[in-house]
Amino acid sequence: MSEFAPVTTIEDLMSLDTVEMVDGYWDGWHGVPEPGNNRSRAYWHGWKNGAADAGHREKCAHQLELARVFVAYQRRAA
Repeated sequence: MSEFAPVTTIEDLMSLDTVEMVDGYWDGWHGVPEPGNNRSRAYWHGWKNGAADAGHREKCAHQLELARVFVAYQRRAA
């Protein structure tokens, strides 16, 4: 279990380092074990999504809610 708070808002998501999120995503996708406090929250967020997208773990309620919020945000911006 992570010590990081889940990302639940667009503002929170946009505040995270994109490069670290992508690095974490690919590590999660490739089955690298869950990171500890030696990595950033951005990396952990990316890892969590990569691991879920690759089927290594289930998506949690926070991930599903952020996806819903993000889609609504994108629709308003269009």
